[in-house]
Amino acid sequence: MTTERLSLRIDADLKKSLEHEAKLEDRSISYLAIKAIEAMLRDCAEKRAAIREAIAEADKGIFISQEKMDAWVSSWGTDSELSLPEPDIFPDSK
Repeated sequence: MTTERLSLRIDADLKKSLEHEAKLEDRSISYLAIKAIEAMLRDCAEKRAAIREAIAEADKGIFISQEKMDAWVSSWGTDSELSLPEPDIFPDSK
């Protein structure tokens, strides 16, 4: 894998924290910065994928009504706690 140089300016306190963590981990500052950037990019990609999946699920048009959800949530912590309700809203079949 080829690498390229990236230069950036960071707050002095953030740099001190990064230097301290690098020392504790016995790693270079660059290594920790790269791992942090990789984690952030991975998290962003996972979030976008989850949003796409949620939109695709919502586009199916199958939902649980507000009334059933309210009844379910209201039952939490009671002696007659309800099970997760089943969907009761479906797309119009034309």
